[in-house]
Amino acid sequence: MPEPVIRKTALLTETIYHEGGPAPAKPQRRAACMTVIANPFAGRYVEDIQGFMEDLKPLGAEMAQQLIDALGGDPAAIQGYGKGAIVGTNGELEHGALWHVPGGYAMRDTIADSMAIVPSTKKIGSPGTRLDVPITHSNASYVRSHFDAMEVGLPDGPKADEILLVLVMSTGPRIHARVGGLAAEDVKGEDGLR
Repeated sequence: MPEPVIRKTALLTETIYHEGGPAPAKPQRRAACMTVIANPFAGRYVEDIQGFMEDLKPLGAEMAQQLIDALGGDPAAIQGYGKGAIVGTNGELEHGALWHVPGGYAMRDTIADSMAIVPSTKKIGSPGTRLDVPITHSNASYVRSHFDAMEVGLPDGPKADEILLVLVMSTGPRIHARVGGLAAEDVKGEDGLR
């Protein structure tokens, strides 16, 4: 399979001090790393596309490390993650699904406490399309305080023959989380759920 051809990358970081309520002792941070690549399958149906996942693995690892660096450099500080893809209009949704393994495992391999599945979303879109990337706790999917999303997108991508790949990480829960459920400090980390 061909190596990914990168047109551009972007890194978006947010520091959230409050959402109208009291400011916590430590603000919550989240970041998204976005990479626009050429879609090697654009404009035609290709039956066997799985090999491209292997080619995307180094890119996933690089993007995961960029996120950790953007959030302070300590993988242990990461508490939430998610991934997504926007496929240009000459591609198909399945091309975005190629990001599941290289994107998800890159983050899980980088973060020690990461038993939870990495939530994901994908869609077909044109330049400027926005994507809400879901975020859940990295070690237990049932931790309600970490159910979140980060909206991402680029004004000039993806073009029709491109894919925009996204990884997202966060350092904590929603800033004013208070709807109960399993607390992060009670996570057992045995099954990725609780």
